[in-house]
Amino acid sequence: MPHVTIQHFPLDLTPGQKQRLADSLTAIVVEQFGTYAGAVSIALEPVEPVDWAESVYGPHIAGRSDRLIKAPEYES
Repeated sequence: MPHVTIQHFPLDLTPGQKQRLADSLTAIVVEQFGTYAGAVSIALEPVEPVDWAESVYGPHIAGRSDRLIKAPEYES
């Protein structure tokens, strides 16, 4: 605990970019949750743009707005 999943449009990140992203996210999660780096896991989940509304926006954003700590500034 905790686990972070980032759903995003497909993007080719280099191993270095992935590592920097993981390091940055891990640092803030450790700080805010009062845990240690070894407890944090992070996953990237690419989603095709044509599938975004049905796969992500509907069920995870609009359908769970009470859980969002930051809402997007767009509508599906």
